[in-house]
Amino acid sequence: MGVKSRTRAEKRKETKKSMAIASLNNVPTSPRKMRLVADLIRGKRVELALNILKTNPKHPAIGLHKLVLSAIANWQAKNEGLRIEESDLFIKEIQVDGGRILKRIQPAPQGRAHRIRKRSNHVTIIVDSHIKPEPGMEEQVSEAKTEVKAVKEKKAPKAVTTKAPKPRALKTSAKSKTAPKVKAASTPKKGTNLKSNNKKG
Repeated sequence: MGVKSRTRAEKRKETKKSMAIASLNNVPTSPRKMRLVADLIRGKRVELALNILKTNPKHPAIGLHKLVLSAIANWQAKNEGLRIEESDLFIKEIQVDGGRILKRIQPAPQGRAHRIRKRSNHVTIIVDSHIKPEPGMEEQVSEAKTEVKAVKEKKAPKAVTTKAPKPRALKTSAKSKTAPKVKAASTPKKGTNLKSNNKKG
């Protein structure tokens, strides 16, 4: 990779860190139908865009409504110290690209077959704020982020670690080790004593 392309890639990464992006992939509608709804909210304020999508009867409006809410949540995660109501958010960019096409066949008259293309699309939304932070505001925002993190750490319950009791070893007495094993008395076989008695008699 060359030096110019590397610097461009680094700049793109830095700009993406500050932007709030949300994407929706493989939506099962054609890109043309999605663009008709996406054009209604391009450049609009977030509150107005949500109202437009909520009242729009077209099917793609349902997915776009959820996507705008996701983009707002991403912006809030990157700017924890700022409030949404005061920041005046708007939809900076909305882009609809063609996705995968499922090719199917429909039976036609006289034994022929017609091709059906089931299209899908990918949507990406970028949300930005009209009110840009002043040079002194960056320090305040960073301090607010640290305060929020500290509060979250205090609220989070500490993990309690309980040590499992160790299994006790069985104690063996010294007597049992040293005591000799006693063998059971052997029983005399039947008929042996009787024969010996008869011979003596």
